[in-house]
Amino acid sequence: MDEMEEELKCPVCGSFFREPIILPCSHNICLACARNILVQTPDAESPQSSRASGSGVSDYDYLDLDKMSLYSEADSGYGSYGGFASAPTTPCQKSPNGVRVFPPAVPPPPSQHHLLQHPGSLPPIPRNSCITCPQCHRSLILDDRGLRGFPKNRVLEGVVDRYQQSKAAALKCQLCEKSPKEATVMCEQCDVFYCDPCRLRCHPPRGPLAKHRLVPPAQGRISRRTSPRKISTCTEHELENLSMYCVQCKMPVCYQCLEEGKHSTHEVKALGAMWKLHKGQLSQALNILSDRATEAKEFLVQLRNMVQHIQENGVEFEACLVAQCDALIDALNRRKAQLLSRVNKEHEHKLKVVRDQIQHCTVKLRQTTGLMEYCLEVIKENDPSGFLQISDALIRRVHMTESQWGKGTLTPRMTSDFDLTLDSGPLLQTIHQLDFVQMKVSVPSTVPAAPMLQLEECCTQNNSATLSWKQPPLSTIAVDGYILELDDGNGGQFREVYVGKETICTVDGLHFNSTYRSRVKAFNSSGVSQYSKTLVMQTSEIAWFTFDPASAHPDIVFSNENFTVSCNSYDDRVVMGNTGFSRGVHYWEMSVDRYDNHPDPAFGVARGDVLKDVMLGKDDKAWAMYVDNNRSWFMHNNSHTNRTDGGIGKGATVGVLLDFTRGILLFLINDEQQGPIAFEGMEGLFYPAISLNRNVQVTLHTGLPIPEFYAPSDPDPPGSVC
Repeated sequence: MDEMEEELKCPVCGSFFREPIILPCSHNICLACARNILVQTPDAESPQSSRASGSGVSDYDYLDLDKMSLYSEADSGYGSYGGFASAPTTPCQKSPNGVRVFPPAVPPPPSQHHLLQHPGSLPPIPRNSCITCPQCHRSLILDDRGLRGFPKNRVLEGVVDRYQQSKAAALKCQLCEKSPKEATVMCEQCDVFYCDPCRLRCHPPRGPLAKHRLVPPAQGRISRRTSPRKISTCTEHELENLSMYCVQCKMPVCYQCLEEGKHSTHEVKALGAMWKLHKGQLSQALNILSDRATEAKEFLVQLRNMVQHIQENGVEFEACLVAQCDALIDALNRRKAQLLSRVNKEHEHKLKVVRDQIQHCTVKLRQTTGLMEYCLEVIKENDPSGFLQISDALIRRVHMTESQWGKGTLTPRMTSDFDLTLDSGPLLQTIHQLDFVQMKVSVPSTVPAAPMLQLEECCTQNNSATLSWKQPPLSTIAVDGYILELDDGNGGQFREVYVGKETICTVDGLHFNSTYRSRVKAFNSSGVSQYSKTLVMQTSEIAWFTFDPASAHPDIVFSNENFTVSCNSYDDRVVMGNTGFSRGVHYWEMSVDRYDNHPDPAFGVARGDVLKDVMLGKDDKAWAMYVDNNRSWFMHNNSHTNRTDGGIGKGATVGVLLDFTRGILLFLINDEQQGPIAFEGMEGLFYPAISLNRNVQVTLHTGLPIPEFYAPSDPDPPGSVC
């Protein structure tokens, strides 16, 4: 019976049920705990036409907690629980059945008026009270009967009593607020166990309570056991006993309910007959559940045996693995010895060749030296006739000896380098690929099911798309990861944009005003699943962006949630937007908030690797218009063109229009085009950019429509140059 104990404990207080009531969701809760988790709702949100009653689930008005407007704990005077507001210092507890609840608010000290009431009586429930089930979190509003509108679960109460009696544990006080103390007396009239402090506080020996009979706890337990079981009464008509069963509402009803109440037209049956019928159905269901429990026990035995076998097989497999690796190491050592032998042979061969050449050159050098010394001595002779007799022969010998030294004699026959390179790459690759092939084969080869895209979580923002997916609910096949694919936004081929284990991915850097198709597939060691259904998403037509602190020069100062920038330096510094463009028509403006000492800020677009410490347009990564208080110039790669009259001041607005459909860049000052088309052939990825010094402060304005004077389809906009 120990396993049953969790079924007999309240999900709020964690103790055994005391006076349990049945909520419309079929869950149980102590009557006192139900009062502690009541929340009072405003009058305006309490529908009068739908009130709680004990007639069935259909009588209750369940609330959407996200849409409820509830009074706080301080306002209502009642402790809050779960999703409702509670005191910040109230610790969160966890009941034995795993439901997280908040402890009930500590009731105020009982007044003398309350002490005179019957201990079992309860103060009235405030109007518009709401209760939420601590297990399924369904909420409902109580009617005028309050908690009396819920039927009492006398069966559960009886089971709790029998269980506690079977444990024969010391009886505890039923009124202790924290740790219940051992009961010393029981009041037969109140049917409550008291410890000495609670008896003096809640059951004084004076007034109406003086006539109550107090007995020892053991005697009170016996009297409880021998007392006749209380007869259940109707929650609608408290003086009537439940005598029939309404088949349509699936609940016991009384005679008066059949005569006057809403059950008058319903089909009813005898309470005893339905009691026997439902007992039979429960017994039949228990038999099936018992079979499942028996199978579960056998399965647990099988799992425990598997644990033992796994431990034994693990030791054996580890020994086998060590033996196999040792064999590989031995084979590698043998091969190592063979390779070292070859190296030694090459070493000896090189030494022999070089030593032989040394010996040969030494002998030859000795002979040459001897010939040279002999010739020198011959030259010293003063006998011409004698010299001429041998001079021809000596000259031939000298030439012959010299020619012998010139035929590669002075070139080493062997290099000192060892022309042996060990090709260990394939072996290292094989070692890295060494794996348990049989382990993979032993697992059933099953490809995962196709993932399901969660449409409610998939969305686009600006030029980013977020996709979320999951495996089908009934799929039990393990998944190693997922592959997300998108097309090019123009109906082209799909390409992989993400591979990993996550089930949500945000793809940045897409084209604006484009339609993308997306799909995802799962994979494991057995293979790749089918694709999910294709999802079509549309990116934003108009761009919303701010200045980007991550890529800006350190001297740039940001404010106004990165929409306003200034600079700490007298030199020009560059800051870019946090969104890039590569397709469509885009327009944004920058208003000049401060303009001192006639500086010349530059406005335009740039690549991601533009120089940040010079004026925009000084390098070949930026296309800009720099402007002072009288005139402007276009600049790219430090080339200045198209000087145009008209400058800026405080309060001026500079507009930038980038049209990828025609590949052009235009500038505007105070809603008027400044000069001709600034640049043509604009292709690739560009970021909005600006350079400024400490004399200028500008604010960015995005999400703007295209100016009325400009139509992207026009062959030549105003001021264009063909």
